Amino acid sequence: MSFCFLFPGQGAQYPGMGRDFYEHSTAVRELFQRASDAAGRDVSRLVFDGTEDELKQTDNTQIAITVTSLAAAIVMREHGLSPAACAGFSLGEYAALVESGVLALEDVFSVVLARGQIMEEVSRELDTADGPAGMSAVMGLSFEKVSEVLSSAAVEDVYPGIWNSPAQTVISGTANALTSIEAILKEAGAKRCIRLKVSGPFHSPLMSKAGARFAEVLADKTFHDPTLPVYSNVTGDKVGTGAEARTYCVQQLVSTVQWVPEQRAVVRDGFHSVAEVGPGTVLSGLWKNYTKSELESELPCRAAGSVEDIRALAQE
Repeated sequence: MSFCFLFPGQGAQYPGMGRDFYEHSTAVRELFQRASDAAGRDVSRLVFDGTEDELKQTDNTQIAITVTSLAAAIVMREHGLSPAACAGFSLGEYAALVESGVLALEDVFSVVLARGQIMEEVSRELDTADGPAGMSAVMGLSFEKVSEVLSSAAVEDVYPGIWNSPAQTVISGTANALTSIEAILKEAGAKRCIRLKVSGPFHSPLMSKAGARFAEVLADKTFHDPTLPVYSNVTGDKVGTGAEARTYCVQQLVSTVQWVPEQRAVVRDGFHSVAEVGPGTVLSGLWKNYTKSELESELPCRAAGSVEDIRALAQE
């Protein structure tokens, strides 16, 4: 059976994630060793024994989620479940680029380590006495309405960060800007605004310094043309070439993640069997909200975050 693999991003992490993959598969243990060699520290200890606060720091989160998601993909393949296409949510795009043949495994860990460190450093420069810069999920308003409110409000340093679902948008900003705009959004009809477990205002112009530094990191990395369909957060559609993928990796840091258009493109291209390959169930929830809102019938997103989940899929 073939699936479109959906890889989760930051916010999906939790202490102990992927331990069963590690215990189950020799190939996964080798993967963790590669990640540890790249990081110069024991990544398995970080993933399995790190605290929630440690895993929340983006320079830790990025390698932790990437190795766990790629571990899930290995176990999927070991059970005869291969990707027909790939898409990744924010950070998850790097696992998708590996699985689609764009980025080599020997490069991905150094890339996400550098990405995480750069994003953490730039984010901390944006912290103020009011608190750290970050992101907030706005519930109950359309992306268009949230964008309209942000454009018309007299609040600086806040932007649409991720178009999560038809009724949920994540905004990115400084601490004071988030507090100010959340009140305005609630007056405009938002049901709730929930601060996310991330440590910076990602996918916004506030990360422009990070984008410039990250472009230098990618300059000597090889980006191959995709060997199977892979979708971009920047355009919400398929990546055509390796050169495009490199450009999108930089643009993704400062641009709104187009997850709703990306889901539309996956369905448009006929990939109706999808699986959330990695920790958590965030993408399953977003997929359910999207299909319920825009399609005549709901299409399930299968969980593939544990060995037990994958065994169940393989038996269908």
